[in-house]
Amino acid sequence: MSDASNVTPEVDERIKTRSRFREALIRPELGGIVGTAVVFALFLLFAFDSGMFSSQGVLNWSQVSAQFMIIAVGACLLMIAGEFDLSVGSMIGFAGMIIAIFSVTLGWPVWMSIILTFALCIAIGALNGFIVVRTGLPSFIVTLAFLFILRGFTIYLPQTIERKTIIGGISDAAEGDWLAFLFGGTLFKGLFQWLGDQDIIETFTRGAREGQPVVDGIPMLIVWAIALVIFGHILLTKTKFGNWIFASGGDAEAARNSGVPVNRVKVLMFMFTAFCATVFATCQVMEFGSAGADRGLLKEFEAIIAVVIGGALLTGGYGSVIGAALGALIFGVVQQGLFFAGVESSLFRVFLGVILLAAVILNTYIRRMITGER
Repeated sequence: MSDASNVTPEVDERIKTRSRFREALIRPELGGIVGTAVVFALFLLFAFDSGMFSSQGVLNWSQVSAQFMIIAVGACLLMIAGEFDLSVGSMIGFAGMIIAIFSVTLGWPVWMSIILTFALCIAIGALNGFIVVRTGLPSFIVTLAFLFILRGFTIYLPQTIERKTIIGGISDAAEGDWLAFLFGGTLFKGLFQWLGDQDIIETFTRGAREGQPVVDGIPMLIVWAIALVIFGHILLTKTKFGNWIFASGGDAEAARNSGVPVNRVKVLMFMFTAFCATVFATCQVMEFGSAGADRGLLKEFEAIIAVVIGGALLTGGYGSVIGAALGALIFGVVQQGLFFAGVESSLFRVFLGVILLAAVILNTYIRRMITGER
């Protein structure tokens, strides 16, 4: 009788195995990780002495990156679900203008203005999703229509009510408002003052602010960005709903046959994208103290580019919130890094086009590796 422990089990030739290197290559975050490393290496080399990595410099590109991250999280989840939202930029301008009209023109409390604006914008996101799933029209067309509708209202409303396209006075209206702080406040001021006192971070050496830290805390914009990235990552990778998002974008009909509520998933993702755009708009309004009809221009495309850089496929069903966040970080670092390096800032748009093309080519190659296409 043979010893069973000495018997080597046969490997079924029908089962394909991937090497660890191949597994790493098809991770959606790969492009974002490589891109982030390259970008930081370049600016450490060419802009280190320019102040880019001083306290104020880090805060500058962190805030810009946070803006991209907030809208990239919503765009990422929606794209993985197989849809696009081209109205994000117009939603940002519209939401900011509605907050200004409610709080400044009508004199409502800022907290009430913010809550009502969130409710209105999320309802518009739901309408976007409802039209897409009920009519079967491409989300590209539906949200392109809302891009113009929302931008038109953003210009028409302040012109009609205030005879101008910029409404100020929001900072005064938001003074002491409990909800306004959650979007325009700064955390850990005491900690940063202590760090300044210990000469760990830079402080002002003269003037009325002598002895105060150059960076006095963490803006709520950055807190929102981190919170949304964590929430989106957990939702996508640790929950059943996250599996539904992947399934809805991968093969909607097969997902329906498996019991996945595809239509509900897509509508909720449109609503979440609108929520992220409104968070961005509210933080922006609280930072500048005003709302402008031109706010949010081209942000929808920048969000999509960040998601594509992060490894999401344009066909849906594949992507990563962490990758999208890294794509947003690349944007922020490059946009501010060009300024610190003394390079013409208009080249940022050139960079966007080049990196988008490179990311699409890389993602196409990855998709072929996954599916076995040639």
